[in-house]
Parts: sequence; C-alpha cells; structure tokens
Amino acid sequence: MTELEHQVFSQIRAIIANEEQVLGRRGILIPLKKAILADGDVRNVVDIVSSDPALAAHLLWRSTTAHVGGAHNSKNRSLKDALIRLGQVNIYRYAFSFYLKERLDELPQPYKKLVLGYWRLTESIAASAVDSLKDLVSNNIDPDEVQTLALFSVFGQMIALTAFAYLNAESDESFPLGIIKQIIDTQQQTLTLEAFDSLGLDEELKEEFMIAHNLRQTRNPNSAGLVLRRVLSMRGLLLNPL
Repeated sequence: MTELEHQVFSQIRAIIANEEQVLGRRGILIPLKKAILADGDVRNVVDIVSSDPALAAHLLWRSTTAHVGGAHNSKNRSLKDALIRLGQVNIYRYAFSFYLKERLDELPQPYKKLVLGYWRLTESIAASAVDSLKDLVSNNIDPDEVQTLALFSVFGQMIALTAFAYLNAESDESFPLGIIKQIIDTQQQTLTLEAFDSLGLDEELKEEFMIAHNLRQTRNPNSAGLVLRRVLSMRGLLLNPL
C-alpha cells in the first residue's frame, strides 16, 4: 500500500467508525433497536415502524418477497402480522438496509452510480440465494434470514465507497477513484468487519457473513451462510475462495 493509499485507508476507517456520518438518519433505528432488545410487546415495534410510512410499506413488501412460491406465499393482512412473521432480527436488518439505501440515493455522482451498482448486485444475490432454497430437499432455513444476510453480501464495498465519497466532499484535495478501488480490492475483509462492528448490527449477521465468505466454518446444516456461500462462490465473490 502506498503512503497515499494508507492515508486514505485510515481516513475511511475513521469515517466508518462514525455511524451517524455513514448512515445518517438514525431517528427510527435507535428506538427500534431498543424496543427489539427489550423483547417487549410487539405493539411497541409496530408503533415505531408505523411512524415512518415508507419503512412500514417496505417491510410489508419484504415480508412477502422471500416466500414467493412457498407455504407463506400470501399477503400479510396487517403490519403487525408481517412483523410477527419476520421476527425481530430480520425486522432490524431490513430496516437498516432500507435506511442505508436511502443514504446511498443521496450520494453525489459518480459515487451514487457505483454504489447503487453494488446495491443491485446484492438484490440479485438475495434473489438467487432465496431461489436456491427450492432445491434443498429438507431444511429449516428461514428464507428471510437468507435474504437479509444476502443484502449484506458486499456490505464492506458499499460502506467503503460511501465513506470515500464523504472524504472527497470534505477534503481540500480530491482523491482519484483508483485509490478506493485498490483499497476495496485489498482490504475488503477489514473494512467489512469493522463496518459490522461500528454500525451496531447483530453478531449473528456478522458470524453468518463470515461463514458465507468461507472465513469461518460451521456444522449447522441450517446455516443461512452456507446457502449464501454457494451463490457467492458461483459468482466469484467469496472473500476466501473455495
């Protein structure tokens, strides 16, 4: 790593460590996380989600996408029904990804175009991973866990590119895109795991991400990470190739 790349890498890591700067809007996520951790009445979670109609509509949509063609292929009659079926962990992951996408939409060009390319990739990976469940003869894998995990498949790349956009916007000098490309190509694992820790995502998501990228092994046949690993391997996206 050159001296300039090391300088940019250090600054990007500092930005990633500041969740407010990276994610921006935390108004819903903070009370939502507190309500989920309190493991209280689902009505509290429903009230929080309902306070943002766009998020509520998104969760209603997400609550059906992972189960198309399956036993749960029916529209939830209410937001409460949808949230109960999704489960607390998936609610927070979906909400986080929703607000992250909002943040990405606000980035200036050319970063917006590049980072939304990563976003489209994650949606494609998620669809493929959920679709692959049909080929499993018998499993107890939650399709929503597979889908929420898949939405973080290239999380480190998205966050690093977002941080780089903020760095260039605030810096007196403009760093070329080639620098962030080199950093992403060589430091994906570090950037990704630091992003998971800094942004307050659940530990199980981080563990399954590591399984998905062949950075950790498991004997759990119902691991969502193992399902995703096959998809990532076929696409040549594993951090640690098989």
